[in-house]
Amino acid sequence: MNFAFSEEQEELRRLTRKWLSDKSPSPVVRSLMETDSGYDQAMWAEMAQLGWQGMAIPEEFGGAGFGQLELAVLFEEMGRSLLPAPFFSTVALGSAAILEAGSDKQKHDLLGRVAAGEATIALAFTEPNGRWDESGIEVVAERSASGWSINGTKSFVIDGHTADFLVVAARTGEGVSLFLVEADTDGITRRRLETMDMTRKQAEVTLTDVKVSDDHLVGSSGTGWAVIERVLEKAIVNLAAEQVGAAQKCLEMSVEYAKTRHQFGRPIGSFQAIKHKCADMLVQVESAKSACYYAAWAASEDNDELPVVAPMAKSYCSEAFFHCASENIQIHGGIGFTWEHDAHLYFKRAKSSELLFGDPAYHRARLADRLGL
Repeated sequence: MNFAFSEEQEELRRLTRKWLSDKSPSPVVRSLMETDSGYDQAMWAEMAQLGWQGMAIPEEFGGAGFGQLELAVLFEEMGRSLLPAPFFSTVALGSAAILEAGSDKQKHDLLGRVAAGEATIALAFTEPNGRWDESGIEVVAERSASGWSINGTKSFVIDGHTADFLVVAARTGEGVSLFLVEADTDGITRRRLETMDMTRKQAEVTLTDVKVSDDHLVGSSGTGWAVIERVLEKAIVNLAAEQVGAAQKCLEMSVEYAKTRHQFGRPIGSFQAIKHKCADMLVQVESAKSACYYAAWAASEDNDELPVVAPMAKSYCSEAFFHCASENIQIHGGIGFTWEHDAHLYFKRAKSSELLFGDPAYHRARLADRLGL
């Protein structure tokens, strides 16, 4: 089995890194994270022209027809640059749910618009209770004369305040169901949340007697949680790829500083304590890459191992990124704690990503359960 990326995938990596370096350097990231939307529409349109939003959308629905390995390359480079854009929410969550269970009409009507950069989709399944499992779904959808009436509040919805469409998880008589709803539908109010990681926006979405027809069901009634689980298995692999890219960047920042910062007449990288920190970071990054890349391969193949290797990758890559982000600050010393230095941006992303979709302990428990331990 060949665990190396192909020449085409490496070229995708090179071109992606070059574009992000030119279009989304640190000053741009800092500027956009201060805005309410958190991203630039013109940049989003350029990304669509490059084919990124449609990378994993089949050609029959207007996409490029690539797979999870190509997505992993994109997410790794986006994590490296802390790209502020609704890419993860739209590609890894929203459109993934439509691809997984949407009707042909929903796919044809919406996925081409996503690929063209004309629409964004957020997956609204988490709620103020903070749970990541099925029992956390408390929003209710009841049968009405015209179809369904949805009531309740979703929280921590990634890019939920700017999304054009929402895939809403609600409890029906048959179980958890998913509904595709236009975000400006009557009865929906959205509020951006103040979060630690300002490069990835989250929102609270309140639904008050929101009326939708049966055509808005994604899949059939009662099958929604199974869809969410399948979507999240691949989403956490994409998140792990983000974490790998960001951890690699933290390592590079630390090594560069250790070479150029002098104390007592010599580079601080010549001191054993700093050498050991950098060496430990390298081990963490390389191990995280192995876990992430194998999970990305399993996702691309829809391999039976995915339910096991996905939580393994999420838990390991979360800890690796957080370790590297923390050590990056320590190696930089006093300047690493300042607002002006980018180290704190990676640290905040590391902590928020570690908790997103469940912390490492949560995923280890899921892994142990799936292994029958």
